[in-house]
Amino acid sequence: MTEVNRMDDPIIPGSPDEVNLLDAEVQECPYPAYDVLREEAPVWQDPITGFYVVTRYADIRAILMDTENFTNERKDNRGVLDEGRAQRMRDLYESKGWLPAPTLAGRDDPNHKQMRAMFDVAFRAGKIKDLDPFVENLAYKLMDDFIDEGECEWVRQFAVPLPLLTIGKQMGAKEEDIWQIKAWTDAWVQRLGMMQTEDEERWSVEQEIEAQHYFQPIFERLRKQPDDTLLSDLVNNEIPEWGRKLNDNELHSEMMADTFVGGSETTTNAIAHGIMLLGRNRPVWEQLKSDPDKYLRNLCEEVVRLEGPVQGLFRSAAKDVELHGVTIPAGALINIRYAAANRDPRHFECPNDINLERKNAGSHVGFGSGIHHCLGAPLARRELYWSFKAFTDRIDDFELKEGNAFRHHPNFCLRPMKELHISFDKKKA
Repeated sequence: MTEVNRMDDPIIPGSPDEVNLLDAEVQECPYPAYDVLREEAPVWQDPITGFYVVTRYADIRAILMDTENFTNERKDNRGVLDEGRAQRMRDLYESKGWLPAPTLAGRDDPNHKQMRAMFDVAFRAGKIKDLDPFVENLAYKLMDDFIDEGECEWVRQFAVPLPLLTIGKQMGAKEEDIWQIKAWTDAWVQRLGMMQTEDEERWSVEQEIEAQHYFQPIFERLRKQPDDTLLSDLVNNEIPEWGRKLNDNELHSEMMADTFVGGSETTTNAIAHGIMLLGRNRPVWEQLKSDPDKYLRNLCEEVVRLEGPVQGLFRSAAKDVELHGVTIPAGALINIRYAAANRDPRHFECPNDINLERKNAGSHVGFGSGIHHCLGAPLARRELYWSFKAFTDRIDDFELKEGNAFRHHPNFCLRPMKELHISFDKKKA
């Protein structure tokens, strides 16, 4: 039986009533569903989850900037769907590991601002500049590892290791442990995606608890022997307004959400999709090759806009809010679909096309906006830049190999590509 490639044969809903964002086949190419919602139901209450899904660019920008009416402090998304199941997972954390505390992204000011100050030091412009040579050298090393083979599986051989090794360096992780950490974060991402059975979710939680027991001795060592890593800063720096350092529950939460997943998984998704987009848009590839210095930065923005590594995240209504004639009650969960906003024709001309000369490409909301704008965005942009720069420097021409299914891991929030096989001709010295 031939596997259907939903990117070429997407499910196109006839109306909002036919939209199911938890359908794995819809998630293979969700953009037709977004089009229907954006045009016919820009504020749509999902009958399965109860979430209020918002899809228009202007509305999402307004929500991200409005901290009075929309809050990041909310109930666990899974708890909204099945509180009994969510409690069983919490019990598992508490009996075998550490119950994750709210992440940086799950806090409001002033609590959020006070905690974020620690991360801002690590991700300030000077730190990113210092890290840039490492990212550059790593990009070319990874390319050179397979360049003589004439083919590669781009996701595992490049898109995964580049950001993973970079955040690993910041966190002081041993290189030989990186792929084990990747396995743990993959399990976490699958749980985030809200498309698991209860047995599958239990497995994900057990994987995270295994990771917790790996990191806990590292926390304890760093408390006795601090070093110059980001993790040492997180372990040892006191938040003045709190009068204390992060506790173990908070540290374990940050290890998954805001460091290894936030610092690698989303960038991996963008690096993978960037090469896919170039392979499926040959004139754009030729244009990029004609003048990489001119077009590389816009390519990075267009990739994040068109194939958002984060498809959508959440806010909660702090009070009753009316939007497009729909009353969103206080406490309701709002799913802000970044990827739908980034293809809104009201803001982007010909939004489904990749355009290396697009004037407003950088205005996408792929990194969020407002006080919760992704703190790792400057580093992610440098990782994307050096990934595609190394690719254009080392490869004369390439093609997507026959048999690519372009399939994604089922996920409500992220867009992780499973694999991408390419063949290429390397540039002559």
